[in-house]
Amino acid sequence: MSHVNVTINSRQYRMACEEGQEARLLRLAESLETRVASLRGKFGEIGDQRLTVMAALTIADELVDANQKIRALEEELNALRDVRVAAADRARATQAAVAKALNVASDRIEKMTVALNRPAGNGIALG
Repeated sequence: MSHVNVTINSRQYRMACEEGQEARLLRLAESLETRVASLRGKFGEIGDQRLTVMAALTIADELVDANQKIRALEEELNALRDVRVAAADRARATQAAVAKALNVASDRIEKMTVALNRPAGNGIALG
């Protein structure tokens, strides 16, 4: 377990994190500090706790919006997968129908060839 010193709302905190996550924790703390500073700039000194709560609510709001977008994109992805599967099924059915039509046409051509190559009434083969 690693430890990192972070600054949030101009106060130092010693935080524990998993090995290798130090830089991420520092970026998260910097993001929160930036939000608190921005809110302080908008609302002035309204109390440390209130600024921190407002910053947390702002982040929570963004998280809810992001999760809604993710769900909408997942639904769209599933719909597109369904469309792709249906299109693949139609393509297979079309391919089978074309193959069957070609086989029927081939059989007809062979029968016509046989009929045309039969000796005519005078014994001469055509073709």
